[in-house]
Amino acid sequence: MEKNREALKKPLWLRKKVEYSEKRHSVKNILHDLDLNTVCSHARCPNLSECYSSKRATFMILGNKCTRNCTFCAVECLKPGQNLSLDEDEPERICKAVKLLGLRYVVITSVTRDDIPDGGAMQFARTVLAIKKYDDTIKIEVLTPDFLGRRRSIDTVANCVPDVYNHNIETVPRLYKQVRPQADYQRSIQLLKYLKANYPALMLKSGFMVGLGESKQEVIKLLHELKTAGCDAVTIGQYLRPSRANFPVQEYVHPDIFRYYENEAKRIGFLYVASGPYVRSSYMAHEGYERLKDWVDRVS
Repeated sequence: MEKNREALKKPLWLRKKVEYSEKRHSVKNILHDLDLNTVCSHARCPNLSECYSSKRATFMILGNKCTRNCTFCAVECLKPGQNLSLDEDEPERICKAVKLLGLRYVVITSVTRDDIPDGGAMQFARTVLAIKKYDDTIKIEVLTPDFLGRRRSIDTVANCVPDVYNHNIETVPRLYKQVRPQADYQRSIQLLKYLKANYPALMLKSGFMVGLGESKQEVIKLLHELKTAGCDAVTIGQYLRPSRANFPVQEYVHPDIFRYYENEAKRIGFLYVASGPYVRSSYMAHEGYERLKDWVDRVS
């Protein structure tokens, strides 16, 4: 099966042009000078040139090494016994980057740090609060790990009142052992349910990939479960293998199927849906928020 999957070639709809603009170079320099990590570069996002050229980036806090070994991900794993201390100045440097880039919508994500007692929750909070102190009209989206289900850590992030709380489910439950061996599907679902029950004013978001071997029926069931858990928004994108060391692509999903998933998600009741081959959870996230202004007005 591996050889057959290796033979898969990207179809026409996945041949995206890479842009090398002056703005992209400027953003790269700002991030380099401030010694900041982005999921754009470390996760090898195919939208990097587009976002950098639009002076947007998704900040990745807590270092550039992860304590988990998800087989779909390009981020380097923290080796056993390897210590990676927290960067106390990171929140202020991110705030400086927000100023220099002129961002009005900021997305903050992280590697998973199971080696830290709170999973890095306080670093999320410190980063959000630093941006709010600079300008409390800037909208902030957090994309967090599961914090091993620790409610105190979830509360720490939720209590700093980001505008959007995102936690990606990543794939259908059947594929977790192959794709996310150190994660737990029910733990993630329970995290979403806890947030909706205890922080109803938070806009709740999740996302997942397709092309990993899931069926249409599994995708529709997953959408129902995310909606039942309380998600207001969902993103669906094509899995693209970062390297030969990662899980092989099982299918390149046709754009018509993405449109089908989008229509089904809207029928199920999601207030915002982004579904397409190059959709990622933080890609054009500001547009999703803008489209949900009516929702924000209802709960504020």
